[in-house]
This record gives sequence, structure tokens and C-alpha cells, in this order.
Amino acid sequence: MTSQTTHSNADQAELDKFSALASRWWDPESEFKPLHAINPLRLGWIISHTGDLSGKRVVDVGCGGGILSESLATSGAQVTGIDLAERSLKIARLHGLESGVSVDYRAVSAEQLAQEEPEQFDVVTCMEMLEHVPDPASIVRACADMAKPGGWIFFSTLNRNPKSFLFAIIGAEYVLKLLPKGTHSYESFIKPSELASAARQAGLETCGMKGLEYNPFSKTYRLSGDVSVNYLMAARKPARSA
Repeated sequence: MTSQTTHSNADQAELDKFSALASRWWDPESEFKPLHAINPLRLGWIISHTGDLSGKRVVDVGCGGGILSESLATSGAQVTGIDLAERSLKIARLHGLESGVSVDYRAVSAEQLAQEEPEQFDVVTCMEMLEHVPDPASIVRACADMAKPGGWIFFSTLNRNPKSFLFAIIGAEYVLKLLPKGTHSYESFIKPSELASAARQAGLETCGMKGLEYNPFSKTYRLSGDVSVNYLMAARKPARSA
């Protein structure tokens, strides 16, 4: 997990890949079906840590078409969704008009927003995004910088080991066809120890991890203690001493 800053912490090929799929973000039977399926699990896990989101400022980093952003807003939060894939943001805004759910979508990097609005958010979410950028540690630092003292930061990504290669790439992309081929690059997967280290270096305290498992027979997802493939991490920015 690199820590050097880059001029633009984005992979154009990754942005193009998700932009090409943009029109299908809100089709629950499309390539984004897994995101729709895990969204209630992610939201419930977030709220189990933060408590009531009513009135809280939340930023969803790498918001894509707004699936999680809208759920956070529906739960009462004041949500800012940021992404660098313009077509995905356009779809997110259009869907917001249809659903009536208000989210402030912005085409801005995490690093830039952290400079513009330091310590302004009660909750920061960064889901299924770290494995798609050149410098994930930079994103972790930016998320930490955006959070208020005492604020919560949530990440989800993919572990890097033979099992995750078998399940997340061979299984999900080629056998079960849950995701388009080429969605993930194994070299970009992040071990929990690496993510925890990046969080610690950013001044965060890791508060918990959960695995996200898929049952191909029941075609359902569940949270578990097995973090060997997909996993979520909750971290917190220490509150200032009185």
C-alpha cells in the first residue's frame, strides 16, 4: 500500500470503466446487482456504529451512481457524494431527481475536498473504492482529514490472498458472472493489516472489521467474521481532549 502523494490520485482506465457502465447503476439486475444486494448490510453496519444519522454531515467518497449516498440521505443524513467519474455523477443526480432524495454530488477528489472542508463531516464512507486508485493510503488520509474529531470513517475493500483471487476474480467475474470481467485487479487488493496500518498512520483508531460473504446457492450476502475476501473496516478519529 503506497503512501506517496500523486498529482492526481485516479486511474483514468478505472474511471472510464465505470463511466461506460454508468447508465446501469440503478438497474438492480445489472452489473451493479451485487452493490444493490449488499447496500442494506453496509448501511446497517454503519448505523450500528454511528447511531441515528439524522442531521449528521456525511461524505460518501467514490459515490458512483449514488446507491449508498441515497440510503444515507434517506436515513436522515446531510450527504455529499464525491466521485471523479462524471457520467456516474450525472446518473446519480438524475436518479435523485426521480427519487426525491437530496444529495449534493460533486466532481472532486477526496484529497481536494479534505483541503476545502477539513474536519467538517461526522461520518465518512469510502466503499469499494480503495482498490481502484493508485494510492489508497492518500485516500485514507484524506478521509481522516475530512472527519470531525470523534467522527466515524468506514472503508470496504478486498483482501489480497489466494482465496480472494479465486472468489473475487475467478468466481465472481468468470464463473458466477456477478461482475464484468476485468472489474478488479488482484495486485490492487489490500490486506486488512495494510488498511489498518494506513488508518493508524492517518491518526485513526480501528474500531472493528466485518467480512462480507456471498452464498452462491442462496444467492445472498451476509456479514460475518471472515475477512478473507470482502471486508469492511470501521475507524474513528480521536476526539480532542477537553
